[in-house]
Amino acid sequence: MALIKQKKLWIGIVAVFVVLVVFGAAMMGSIVGAKPKNLPVAIVVLDQQVGLPTGESLAVGEKIREKLLSNKQLPIVWKVVGSEAEVRAGLDHQEYYGALVLPTDLSSGLLSLASPDRKPATVKIITNEGANTQASSAVKQMLGAAMKGASLELSAQLLGQISQQSEQITVGAAKALLSPIIIEEETVHAVGINNASGNAPGMLTQIQWIGSLVAGLMLFIISKGVAAKGTRRWGVILSQLGVGLVLLMAVSGFLVWMASSWYGMELTHAVDTWLFLWLAGSAFFFIQSSLLNWIGLPTMGILVLLMFFSMPVLNIAPEFLSQATQDWLYSWVPLKFVAVGLREVMYFGGFKSGSMNVEVLWGILVFFLIVLVASGVKKAKPQDVAVTAIANPVL
Repeated sequence: MALIKQKKLWIGIVAVFVVLVVFGAAMMGSIVGAKPKNLPVAIVVLDQQVGLPTGESLAVGEKIREKLLSNKQLPIVWKVVGSEAEVRAGLDHQEYYGALVLPTDLSSGLLSLASPDRKPATVKIITNEGANTQASSAVKQMLGAAMKGASLELSAQLLGQISQQSEQITVGAAKALLSPIIIEEETVHAVGINNASGNAPGMLTQIQWIGSLVAGLMLFIISKGVAAKGTRRWGVILSQLGVGLVLLMAVSGFLVWMASSWYGMELTHAVDTWLFLWLAGSAFFFIQSSLLNWIGLPTMGILVLLMFFSMPVLNIAPEFLSQATQDWLYSWVPLKFVAVGLREVMYFGGFKSGSMNVEVLWGILVFFLIVLVASGVKKAKPQDVAVTAIANPVL
């Protein structure tokens, strides 16, 4: 009974529930119930209409295009493109998660199914796996279902037309007419072997953040101890910067080597991945160290919460997130720029492919470098004595 009467017990119980609420919001609030919406998908209609014996024309490609574009239930934003080359260029620039190509001989192929000289009527579904595995898989599933539905509808129409013209039909023609459209699938910018189903960029980003945080905390504590011995503060900060950059270079290289050698992660652009991780780790280190130098150890709570709130959204396509999550979280967290940039480097051609995110990271790095150097004017506070005691234990 004495334990129950303790105020600290009830404060602790409340604290437990507060922690659950905070971390529940961090880990589940932004992604639970996430549904795709406005997924950009390209469609190119190359199909040429053909004449029917009745004098009418058959334009299957145009009919499929009209039906898909009028279907408001699909969570897709269609981008009508003029050629397959233009589609592939857009896929290379991550403009689409997938594409549907209706070839020039689609209508003529369908018309030939009832004749002895049958040609396969083929449509092509291209998925951009490197852009986002979850989104590209959803697009692949939706396009496949739409084409199967169109195939069944065309099968019924063609069988009805042929039955009006002839009572007999060959077995081969019947089989072809049951599935008149053949779906050809292609994947571009594949994520490679042991890439955590395309989640490797987000995973490496989280590990790099933690590595940078440990390095920053260690150097912060040691720097406080060195400064307490009378070393000039500016010199300590410059040493903190230099050691941190060298350490992060080694940490980034070790992370790439560990992922590849220990866990078999396929890294087509290993050197570029290392350079990008070094840049990202340096930006992380400057963010963390500048906040530690200005605020002190309480910063750790902020940095840990930032990581936990960022983790769920790193590997999910923004089109799956709510508008509030996109505006208030995904749009600004630094880990997002690293994860997106790392995806570009790993799956879209190396360091040069992540140019925009590289520029953002350089901007973050320079800004927090200035903030970190400016902390040299900050006067030591009484609570810094505790940090100094950790760095210089009395034996």
